[in-house]
Amino acid sequence: MKKRPILTAFLILIGICAVFFLMVFGLSHFGDQYTYGFGGDRIGVVKIEGTIVDSEPIIEKIIKFRKSKNIKAIILRINSPGGMVAPSQEIYQEVKKACREKKVVVSMESIAASGGYYIACTADKIVANPGTLVGSIGVILQIENIEELLSKIGLKREIVKSGKYKDIGSMTRPMTEEEEAILQGFSDNIYYQFVDAVAEGRDMKREEVLKLADGRIFTGEQAIKLGLIDRLGNLQDTISMTGEMVGIEGEPKVVYPKKKRPSVFDFIFEEASKSIARIMENIVHDKLKIYYLSTLH
Repeated sequence: MKKRPILTAFLILIGICAVFFLMVFGLSHFGDQYTYGFGGDRIGVVKIEGTIVDSEPIIEKIIKFRKSKNIKAIILRINSPGGMVAPSQEIYQEVKKACREKKVVVSMESIAASGGYYIACTADKIVANPGTLVGSIGVILQIENIEELLSKIGLKREIVKSGKYKDIGSMTRPMTEEEEAILQGFSDNIYYQFVDAVAEGRDMKREEVLKLADGRIFTGEQAIKLGLIDRLGNLQDTISMTGEMVGIEGEPKVVYPKKKRPSVFDFIFEEASKSIARIMENIVHDKLKIYYLSTLH
């Protein structure tokens, strides 16, 4: 029988490719085991840092840990002054879902205020440092007025609108009393959503929360006396406490979500998409931006 080196090499190449694709399929299909290890009880840590403007990356991490059989509890490491209302509420809802299946504990770093506290309040336990900035329960709606600036440079803006309130919050004219009342009602509605979330999450009476929900911030030491947090301690204290809560013996193994390594194309596409989104937001929503945000950051 004649040897066919080319055919042999071709078959070997096909075999290598088959093994490679099987490995890729295995990693994607059993990604949880490869990411968090086989066996052993672990605690997953999700970091929430900076101003909250995008909920999807955080929600994705929480869901992965919630679905992982090896992750027995989730710690949210929060260091945020808050941010946009809707992303904060979306993360809050996902934390609430996770609490139905696993223990969720919050570890507050320097600040967990406004939207940062909104996310935290539904967790099973909240731990903060004595000097952590906590609270700032409230809503802020900022509308700039550039009417005088435009007049100085000789620029006038003409508005054609379909309804009386279509340009409510316009930066180029004074706000009417009627418009102010509408926006105040809008802000109050979102504010009471925050109050009710804290009352439910912290098992407090609504009246008790209202006494604290005037935008004030508290230190961790003050917050524990007011019932806004459960314990003073750092991240390591939180890990130990969480391990005890779920019955992990010895020092708990802690895992963080693996960071995705984007390609150059992904980076360029993502940055371009963000730039376009920012431009569109400025065009469409520049006049009305409402936040669960502390000004101390």
